[in-house]
Amino acid sequence: MKAASVPAQRRLIVGISGASGVIYGLRILQLLRNSGVETHLVMSKAAELTFAYETKVKIADVKAAAHTAYGIDDMAAAIASGGFRTAGMIVAPCSIRSMSEIASGATSTLLTRAADVTLKERRRLVLMVRETPLHGGHLRSMAALSDMGAIIAPPVPAFYAKPDTIEDMVDHTVGRMLDLFEIDVGTVRRWGEDQDLRARPPKGRLTD
Repeated sequence: MKAASVPAQRRLIVGISGASGVIYGLRILQLLRNSGVETHLVMSKAAELTFAYETKVKIADVKAAAHTAYGIDDMAAAIASGGFRTAGMIVAPCSIRSMSEIASGATSTLLTRAADVTLKERRRLVLMVRETPLHGGHLRSMAALSDMGAIIAPPVPAFYAKPDTIEDMVDHTVGRMLDLFEIDVGTVRRWGEDQDLRARPPKGRLTD
């Protein structure tokens, strides 16, 4: 299939920055690989280091999970242009450095340039900001981005879904992020739809 024939709503940019939690970005790529959504990956150099620290996954395998992968310095890439139509972009995880660059508009890499293009074209930009605690400067940057149209969505686990494993928690979280693009990958246990969420007794002992 030629790239030009893919509807914009079935094309998503995935950015992976160097914050902790690179598994979120990888899992998004894996879940979308055979979903009919074309993924365009850009990954920072710091993200490649974080993969080495946090996983046993090879960078070549991360890139292979995307339909198209770009170098972080490739400012002539398709995703650097607003004329390349997409449904938007998700940065998973999003470091404070990347977030700050996007907020300022002074972008220095393809990742932040693609995010800036997403904003200027009024497309959906979701930033899974991974940092805590936060100081006032961080919060002001988040507020500025929200005013520009970005969605600040930290990867907060949903314990009501009663996950059995870390993988369950990751899948539920990224599933909720993809909901923001109207993409359902079948990993979300939905309150009000999964009837056993209330009926199922909690595991272990709860304290008062």
